[in-house]
Amino acid sequence: MFGNMGNMAGMMKKVQKLQGDMAKLQEELKSRTIEVSTGGGAVKVVVTGEKRIQSVKISPSAVDPEDVEMLEDLVAAAVNEAMTKVDDMMAQEMGKLTGGLNLPPGMF
Repeated sequence: MFGNMGNMAGMMKKVQKLQGDMAKLQEELKSRTIEVSTGGGAVKVVVTGEKRIQSVKISPSAVDPEDVEMLEDLVAAAVNEAMTKVDDMMAQEMGKLTGGLNLPPGMF
């Protein structure tokens, strides 16, 4: 009967360590950046691990007053791709930490 209590205490220590490691990793990932370009480099977006846009660069050749919609589409595509890459980076790094455990969202 007490053997199970020892296993439970050991499991709780592992969970607490994992929580600490995950918090540390999340803080580290916030400082990383992802750069994406669209339109052959016409639009470049840099996004942080916190999903904050750090910069947007637009090539003068992409600015056509007669086709503003194309530029809007390029910016939207770059931002959306960057956000997806941030999610992928987070999932990949967290997966390394959890050993591929499929933990429910918000567990940590």
